[in-house]
Amino acid sequence: MRGSLILAAAVLGIWTLIYIVTQVLVTPALPVLPTVGIGVVLTVAVVLGYPSALRGPRGSRSLRSPRRGSAGADPHGRRDLPDRGVRDLAVRSIPLRSGLTQDAARRTCELLRPMLSGDAVSITDTEDILAYIGPGENHHLPGGAMQTSAAPRAVRRGKTVVVRDKASVGCREPDCEVISAVIAPLRIGQRVVGTLGVYQATTQIPPKQLVEDMANMLSLHLELAELDREKQLAASARLDALRAQINPHFLFNILNTIASKARTRPEEARELLLRLSEFFRYAVRQEGHFAEFAQEYFFVRTYLSLEQARFGSRLQVRYDIDPQALTSRVPVLTIQPLVENAVKHGIAPKKEGGTVRLRARVDPLTRTTSIRVSDDGVGMDPEVLTALTEGGGVVGDSTDAVLTGPDGAGGHAGVGLKNISERLDQLFGDRYDLSIATPKSGGTVVELKIPLR
Repeated sequence: MRGSLILAAAVLGIWTLIYIVTQVLVTPALPVLPTVGIGVVLTVAVVLGYPSALRGPRGSRSLRSPRRGSAGADPHGRRDLPDRGVRDLAVRSIPLRSGLTQDAARRTCELLRPMLSGDAVSITDTEDILAYIGPGENHHLPGGAMQTSAAPRAVRRGKTVVVRDKASVGCREPDCEVISAVIAPLRIGQRVVGTLGVYQATTQIPPKQLVEDMANMLSLHLELAELDREKQLAASARLDALRAQINPHFLFNILNTIASKARTRPEEARELLLRLSEFFRYAVRQEGHFAEFAQEYFFVRTYLSLEQARFGSRLQVRYDIDPQALTSRVPVLTIQPLVENAVKHGIAPKKEGGTVRLRARVDPLTRTTSIRVSDDGVGMDPEVLTALTEGGGVVGDSTDAVLTGPDGAGGHAGVGLKNISERLDQLFGDRYDLSIATPKSGGTVVELKIPLR
């Protein structure tokens, strides 16, 4: 703002001076056109020359060379100011975020070396070298045992080790160029899982605080990687639990249906056997946590065709599927348990039967996939609805009894809904919505909204 005022004052002064010279001091007065021309030329010259006058000669803009012996000096052009290195690391994607592996360690060392004041950078686990870049890498080999005695000391003590001479480094190779080092432990919680070492080919040690800050930053990424791994294991365990919860009563009833048709309608019985095999093949062999909706849709249709063979005209099915939804990706084994609950707890107890409806839509504006499973059956007991909607899906024994009925058939249903909700929590966090409602007209509506994938 101050520079703009100075420039405005300069321009005003120029025009004032031009007016006095051309209109007051000169007789006769200069015509308007030459006067304006002179003013424009001088104004443009001042405006263009003003920034250069402020910043000084262009040669003076070059950065000053660092003083000899200062912390920022780097004869190899690799070192940077410590605080800038930490800031750069904080905003970059760190390869160790995927776990403490050789490939991730190597890429991390390549990333850290320009930021750290050292000639070589190394990452190890508690026993072996995972990566080493710099002088001495011909014998500090990835996958091999730690060559120095300093690194194992950092692991045992759980503290940063600073060594200032070659003997303290303790490299097994007599001709190793490393003379000094700072080695900081890497932790997951309170457990030491490895080390970050910064080595020098001189007696000048790297900045200890910088190395410790970097080690703390890497430890944070390792903890996040561990949480991701545990999250994946938990999601996999819940998926396995859903597979294990395929109701044996369903299998028993379908086999009875097939057996009853074997003599009177052998072709229909054969077709049911093929569908049953497809059903279990998909449930058991499907890999990963996501599949295209088209695959889950086929799986649901297979299941419902088997149930229709059992219930006959008592079970009607309606599909309302947006073609765009077919290519979207949804969690595996999520829709079928919802449909199964609609059949078992909505339609089966109703003497005259009813209709199960499956609706799927994709909203490109909100980038969500909406899946709705509804039935016009007996509806859901208020106690069960309260437990599922307000109790966070935690279904107790009394609620299971209400869900399954006195004979206990289908005892996995409440647990299945809870399992689905917990699995969606693992996969989407708070970016999904699972709602259950009992309309006044009867029946039950379950609606799931997940991010579009």
